[in-house]
Amino acid sequence: MSGKLIVFSAPSGAGKTTLVRKILALGFNLEFSISACTRLKRDNEKNGVDYYFITEKEFKEKIKKGEFLEWQEVYPGCFYGTLKSEVERLLKNGKNIIFDVDVKGGLNIKKTYPDITLTIFVRPPNIEILRYRLLQRNTETKESIDKRIAKAEYEMTFEKYFDVVIINDELEKAIEETKKIIEMFIN
Repeated sequence: MSGKLIVFSAPSGAGKTTLVRKILALGFNLEFSISACTRLKRDNEKNGVDYYFITEKEFKEKIKKGEFLEWQEVYPGCFYGTLKSEVERLLKNGKNIIFDVDVKGGLNIKKTYPDITLTIFVRPPNIEILRYRLLQRNTETKESIDKRIAKAEYEMTFEKYFDVVIINDELEKAIEETKKIIEMFIN
């Protein structure tokens, strides 16, 4: 294995996915680790590109077979996980792998590959801005946003366990800060 692992975790709406996409475009021999999930596909998402969308039954079968590097039941009946086969495939190809996973999943990856993993926690400047960002998506009900906010407050208690914390207040500044950290880690 010659590649390195760069794990991004954040509360929903903190800008993690946007940041990951921007970093992927910069090179660094990075490849995105596509997670598996049981949630419904959004209109702008593609199976095998954004996620591997599978049924809850299929997901549970893969858990029993030990096929996940990490997995979480993020909400009741809604599972996310990283397939071992995905990571092994990318590492064999000498790629540096970028992950977009929840906080517990990110810390589990670090436990499995401590010497080659950088964990980055992306946080919003505050909860009010996070709520505003979630509302701007226009993809969820007030109840689901309230759930996400409660979960975000919990997830932010984990930031102290990450190697780096990026406050995503201004996207360009966050991109530049993240780019420098990754350059140092990879080199």
